[in-house]
Amino acid sequence: MATRRLYYDDSFQREFATRVLSCEAFQAHSEPTGNAPVWSILLDNSAFYPSSGGQPFDTGKIGEANVLDVREEDGEIVHIVDRWIPNGNVLGCVNWPRRFDHMQQHTGQHLLSAIFQERFGLPTVSFHLGAEICTIDLRGPEPSRDVLEGAERAANQVIFENRPVNVRYGTAEQLADIGVRKAVEREGILRAIEIEGADLQPCGGTHVKQTGQIGLVLVRRSTKMRQDWRVEFVCGSRAQRAARHDFELLESASEKLGCAPDEVPSAAERVSAERDASFKASRAATQLLAEADARSSLQATPDGENGLRLVIRVFQGVQPEYLQFFATEVAKRPKAVALLARTECGHLFFAQNPSAGKSMSDLLKQVLGKMGGKGGGPRDFARGRLEDPAQAQDALGLAKELLSNP
Repeated sequence: MATRRLYYDDSFQREFATRVLSCEAFQAHSEPTGNAPVWSILLDNSAFYPSSGGQPFDTGKIGEANVLDVREEDGEIVHIVDRWIPNGNVLGCVNWPRRFDHMQQHTGQHLLSAIFQERFGLPTVSFHLGAEICTIDLRGPEPSRDVLEGAERAANQVIFENRPVNVRYGTAEQLADIGVRKAVEREGILRAIEIEGADLQPCGGTHVKQTGQIGLVLVRRSTKMRQDWRVEFVCGSRAQRAARHDFELLESASEKLGCAPDEVPSAAERVSAERDASFKASRAATQLLAEADARSSLQATPDGENGLRLVIRVFQGVQPEYLQFFATEVAKRPKAVALLARTECGHLFFAQNPSAGKSMSDLLKQVLGKMGGKGGGPRDFARGRLEDPAQAQDALGLAKELLSNP
């Protein structure tokens, strides 16, 4: 006999009298309870909502037991609890703050989905009620900022009008006749949630009784999700917390930028432009310094065997691009080869003038094969990274030996 679902008719029922029909050890519990034993309980009636349709399960207590999970299996509501309960009469109590939060989010979702579909032609194909953020996936063209703001405005207008939210029952045909938003093919009597003058949708979830109890809908953003568009939103207390958090972030940014909160965008744009200019100036100065350093090193390095001029350097305290600029400048000289390393992270840069006639990619592969690391590149310019940066000097010594004894 299926458990009678008390929340179907009254989602505001927090406490209820029930009877334990069975209590058995449960082995497949997936929640983070460690090795602690858990039990599955069947009741003759229950106000606990099981995970379904994008809405998470309720928590609370059954007698002295804590409800850890609620799921639906073969039409029965299975309650996963942290202790054994004997068969017989017992009292149940739903965790009300969690339940009411879910009711606000779920009814807000119905309202928002109805508006996206009716006003903007964007049907909802999935819904997820997360711990912090709720999402709906919309099918159709990308919703613009004006569409998102328009849907939010229209939803909040219905909320402020405090319209009734009713539970309706009927067959699929009966619901279709009175304008259900999403037709279903299930047989028998179905439950639907009606937001007066705004939406009628088949649903087995928990909902508020008046739209004013949703509090507020705040649409956050839209992102691409495969073929659909995922819209993030929050309702009620979540919207209040999100708005407060956003303001605190804005206030913090304004303090750091030394401007009023409404000037943050322009101030951030200015700082970004200054940063880009500073980066370009710094990069240009780094390039000039590296090139001058490379020319000085070339002058101080005599020609070796076969006329090769090997510039071997281990750098410390410079950025990786310094080695790149240095190596590029060395490679401009005929028959010159640069073997460079950076101690902080074990970067290796091997570069040559094509007239040197070697293969820097093969040389790097040999060095990394013996010293450990990853890298690659074309014949004249290869780069990599050692597994152990402390071996930078030894790696360059090996590279020099390999060049001298091919």
